Amino acid sequence: MSMTSAHASVLQAVEQGDIAKLTAAITAGDDINERNSEGQTALLVATWQNDIAAAEKLIAAGADVNAKDNIADSPYLVAGAQGRVEILKLALANGADLKSVNRFGGTALIPAAEKGHPEAVRALLDAGVAPDHVNRLGWTALMEAVVLTNGGPIFVEIVKTLLEAGADPNIPDNDGVTVLAHAKARGFTDMVALLEAHGGT
Repeated sequence: MSMTSAHASVLQAVEQGDIAKLTAAITAGDDINERNSEGQTALLVATWQNDIAAAEKLIAAGADVNAKDNIADSPYLVAGAQGRVEILKLALANGADLKSVNRFGGTALIPAAEKGHPEAVRALLDAGVAPDHVNRLGWTALMEAVVLTNGGPIFVEIVKTLLEAGADPNIPDNDGVTVLAHAKARGFTDMVALLEAHGGT
């Protein structure tokens, strides 16, 4: 973008958090999927910033919710992982690829569970993301909600939601250790009770 141009680009407008400039750039026909040096589109920048107004405008103008940056993050995947629920719901309603995976080979559901975003977990499951997808570490969303967390009430809720959505409690990690065994080893009694009630062994 040359300094002589009369308006900010779509990307610049989002980086500046300026909705008026964004509207002008979209109206002027600027590239809606323009990328920065990290390969991030304006929509991905808006998602990281949790700029819902910008995300709405960009998606309405046809921005790609599945466009991945240099580290395989997309607006859809980041919205799920970071619990940006409003943007996640927009992405899900506008062509999110439910099978797309991040650099760890995980769907959006796995980091949503591990980072403690119950609303995002529910939205993803309701949209049809597979509850039992296994990432490159050999872990499901259920496994991450136990192994990588403090076992607090939010994570108990997430474990309950996953189990009620049909997550298999008996998919072990790469070492053959089950979710139930991990929960017991950590003293997560509420999770242990839920897992046992859903057939965990």
